Amino acid sequence: MKLIMAVVQDQDSNRLMNALVENNFRATKLATTGGFLKSGNTTFMIGTEDIRVEKALEVIRESCKSREQLMAPVSPMGGNADSYIPYPVEVSVGGATVFVLPIEQFHQF
Repeated sequence: MKLIMAVVQDQDSNRLMNALVENNFRATKLATTGGFLKSGNTTFMIGTEDIRVEKALEVIRESCKSREQLMAPVSPMGGNADSYIPYPVEVSVGGATVFVLPIEQFHQF
């Protein structure tokens, strides 16, 4: 048995949840916050048999696409903020960060 933890952007979370349900995966959905862009994301915890891991990864890959987005940079710390003009920068967002962990035991009460 494996535990799949997938961290996805909030924009992709509903699409992923629907795809997981369509493919008979059970998931626990947690609201989380990313550190880099300080934007909301969602972490999915998916328990599945070893033989279904590749199918789960395929569902995640198809549901969570990365894309480019313009973001306003944070003002510099300790510098003169009066002369700081924030120009938007293009960053890659979306996609998924996925961890696959072995599970020794699974209980459902």
